[in-house]
Amino acid sequence: MKIVLEVTFRMGGVSYRGHRWDKKALIFEFERMGDAFIQVLSKRDVEVEVEEKPKKVLVELDTKKGKLVFNAIKEGEFYTAIEP
Repeated sequence: MKIVLEVTFRMGGVSYRGHRWDKKALIFEFERMGDAFIQVLSKRDVEVEVEEKPKKVLVELDTKKGKLVFNAIKEGEFYTAIEP
């Protein structure tokens, strides 16, 4: 089964690290670790192949200030999320 995530970040400089499962939740891992970032919205699309449908899809953003975790919402054939 293919899962597509469209996530919008508040700043540039974000890289995708991968995904993992936590029980029935699929977590997409991103990282922003530099010192200077473009102050514009940055959109990333990620597609992964999984064996089962997740009960929940989360986005985890690791920064110098710590981790931020937020929900993705299913919209048709894909999931969307916006950095709070």
